[in-house]
Amino acid sequence: MRAVWIEGKDAISLGEAPAPEPGEGEVRLRVDYVGICGSDLHYFFEGANGEYVVREPLVPGHELSGRVDLDPSGALAPGTPVTVHPARFGSPVRGAEQDPHLWPGGSYLGSASTQPHTQGAMAELLVVRADMVRVLPESLSVRRAVLAEPLAVALHAATRAGDLAGARVLVSGAGPIGLLALAAARARGAQSVAVSDVLAEPLARAAALGADETFRVAEQDLPVEAFDVVLECSGAPAAISATGVAVRRRGTVVQVGMLPNEPRPVNLAPFISKEIALLGTFRFHDEIDEAVALLATHPELEQVITDVVPVADAEEAFRIARDARRSSKVVVSLAEPAA
Repeated sequence: MRAVWIEGKDAISLGEAPAPEPGEGEVRLRVDYVGICGSDLHYFFEGANGEYVVREPLVPGHELSGRVDLDPSGALAPGTPVTVHPARFGSPVRGAEQDPHLWPGGSYLGSASTQPHTQGAMAELLVVRADMVRVLPESLSVRRAVLAEPLAVALHAATRAGDLAGARVLVSGAGPIGLLALAAARARGAQSVAVSDVLAEPLARAAALGADETFRVAEQDLPVEAFDVVLECSGAPAAISATGVAVRRRGTVVQVGMLPNEPRPVNLAPFISKEIALLGTFRFHDEIDEAVALLATHPELEQVITDVVPVADAEEAFRIARDARRSSKVVVSLAEPAA
């Protein structure tokens, strides 16, 4: 089977690998689409994602959709359209007993956090545990379903924010996660959702997806204390500081965008004086089921996908995905014929 391998900084190749065989309780999938995530970009362009360094060839990708190729149990017929929850959870720890996505010792598809690395989905065939598989409803196309994992991330951020019914929400950063955070806030009942970014092109995509207002922060200031909740999706220290001004007193800021594991300057004075709740969010628990249902009823979310690139041009797909002016969600197609 064909697979894409990241071997280190700026080193990517398409090669052949043995077809994996499913064991007991496992299912083999034929992968159609794999989305490129920020972590995948870090692995390719930097050779590491934070503290996780590529130490052996890594198949990237944890956002995927495809079809069942072989289920030894017979529960899922060949050709059944599916997506996947990409996590295997570790062992419970005190204080997070009900939050398996925070348990240590787990793994995530396409991650160098484990040794050996947990190989990802950018391959024609993938074996996963049966309980990781999510069957798609008839109204959800396999192509649109590739957004299920990143939409689940956005929905978990909304979960962390609490009740959004009637809330004035700001999404900071209009990349793929930011656009899906816009959709998540809408789905959770927000009264209004504004989006901010430094670039005009991502903001145009947010407006097309239904943002009530957009702010190009390179040219205009965010309104003061205008929002109940901010979903900060950029990970830029200046943007995090700006949320402290934009959110109301006793408001909530949820930090969605990842930052390097090192000190970065952020102005926390407004968080103190206004008693703002600053919350972290990491991946998701079970929101992928809600994401599948939301994608099935909102076909307009497919516009978050701006590029579908054949797997033979995987390196070019990574370069396109790095350009926020040019693209939003870039998807690699392993389907035959390539989309």
